[in-house]
Amino acid sequence: MKITPRERLKIRKGEEPKSDPDSLAVEEPLEIRLKNEALSVTMRTPGDDFELTAGFLFTEGILRSSQEIGSMRHCDEVESEDRNVVDVHPADGVTIDITKLQRNFYATSSCGICGKAAIDQIRNEAPPFESALEVPPTLLSTLPEKMEKEQAAFEKTGGLHAAAIFDATGNLLVLREDVGRHNAVDKVIGKMLLEEKIPLDNHILMVSGRASFEILQKARMASLPIICAVSAPSSLAVAFAVENGMTLIGFLRGEEMNIYSGKDRILTD
Repeated sequence: MKITPRERLKIRKGEEPKSDPDSLAVEEPLEIRLKNEALSVTMRTPGDDFELTAGFLFTEGILRSSQEIGSMRHCDEVESEDRNVVDVHPADGVTIDITKLQRNFYATSSCGICGKAAIDQIRNEAPPFESALEVPPTLLSTLPEKMEKEQAAFEKTGGLHAAAIFDATGNLLVLREDVGRHNAVDKVIGKMLLEEKIPLDNHILMVSGRASFEILQKARMASLPIICAVSAPSSLAVAFAVENGMTLIGFLRGEEMNIYSGKDRILTD
């Protein structure tokens, strides 16, 4: 359930106030557990919970592949469509190091950790990164429209972020929507992880909003070489992309775009 109806009072200039139905994006907590122990809670749009969970555990460096997952299940005490707890059990012989979650605090807290420390932390944990992917700007310019056409929930609510993964020729492989931009990224990466299609070193990630450090670090864990955003990148996102040899593009709107790092992958000649 991604959308819920809600009555509203609509006020418009030159018109009488009137009540009519609206559609709102659903936001609910998802508790992620490891072997029945609470690990994390994230506010998300229900749906694709297993992809979100797998993607979160992978991009946080807790899991290295889908083979390390023994089982995943919803474990709410009351059976319903609104199930908000996922419990993950590792495969036999797999040891989980939950201290890797400390990296998440670099992106989400204001504890004073400097940008350099955050970048070094990810770089030390992420797999080796190489990619020969090169694309022309004409290919990139087609991505926003392709993504927008698949944003069904956003069209009705205006309240959801989207993330999409494209192949080297611009074909849309997977798109997910969520109230949290980082959740949308975890969902698409989780989808590819569960299909055993990682590393994604010949693919492109596109997000519907801005490009933050957290999105870049998740992309880096999946070996994504090109990240495109409709809006602006943050300073730390650009610094991270430069340090890790990633191509970061912001304000991708039609044929216009800004390349902030990794311009050699964009065939402008």
